[in-house]
Amino acid sequence: MADDAYLFLLPDRHPRLAAPLAAVGPLECLETPAVRGWLSAHGTAAASEQVRILAAGQETMIPEDAERLPVPLTADEAVRVEQEATPASITDVEKELLGFRDVTQDWETLVHRAHAAGVPAPRIAQLTGLDPVEVGRLTAF
Repeated sequence: MADDAYLFLLPDRHPRLAAPLAAVGPLECLETPAVRGWLSAHGTAAASEQVRILAAGQETMIPEDAERLPVPLTADEAVRVEQEATPASITDVEKELLGFRDVTQDWETLVHRAHAAGVPAPRIAQLTGLDPVEVGRLTAF
């Protein structure tokens, strides 16, 4: 293992920095007692959105109050971490926002169509992640 990175817990209400650990994929260091113990000590799982990873040399981006742990990476893992932690361009993020708007713009009509097709309101809420009360309000004829 040649390169180092830092695992850290992103404090609440802090802008999303680095890459979520889960987005990077499997890392050998996750199997070590040190990482398992660190996650356990903080009462969190590797899949948590608060567990972030950042390549060595960028640790100045880690918030001062964040719990952190240096970890070893293989060369391939270091490349994946670097790719995932690289911020998206403003143009890319704006395209995502437009896509989100297009998908969500007519969500009420989609809920009505699904209910009319026979999909029960609780299932609609489960599949969409919408508030069950809101789905119930829309599907109550």
